Amino acid sequence: MVNSINHALVIVKTEVDYLLGWHKWRNDWETFGGRIEEGEGLRECIDRECREELGISGVKFEYLGIVHYKMPPDYWVKEWHEEYGGLYGILLSKENFDIIEKKRIDRDEIGEIAFYSDIKRRGEKIDEINEKLLEFY
Repeated sequence: MVNSINHALVIVKTEVDYLLGWHKWRNDWETFGGRIEEGEGLRECIDRECREELGISGVKFEYLGIVHYKMPPDYWVKEWHEEYGGLYGILLSKENFDIIEKKRIDRDEIGEIAFYSDIKRRGEKIDEINEKLLEFY
């Protein structure tokens, strides 16, 4: 099987915190992003995902690199597999939280957004992969 880049992720950072989304289907707090759709490149994918999940567009992204990990079976691939994804970062002010909450489109998948510090304060679990991804930005 040939491995290729199949998704793009974005780490959303404010002055002193990170913003995460509650993924309803996986029951987990995650960074934002998703699968590359037919005909999309990395940049188009992350632009679309940010419009859908964060309600923002025209944001200046910082390209952080390619992430590689071994993934357990999931909805897309029924066996253990390797995945590669483009990783980006964006820096927003905390005031953007209210704008994001009003304008985000995809509420079926991302049920809630919250700041990392609030999630930790509430004692909620953040998957190890997402904890590690935050270290890159």
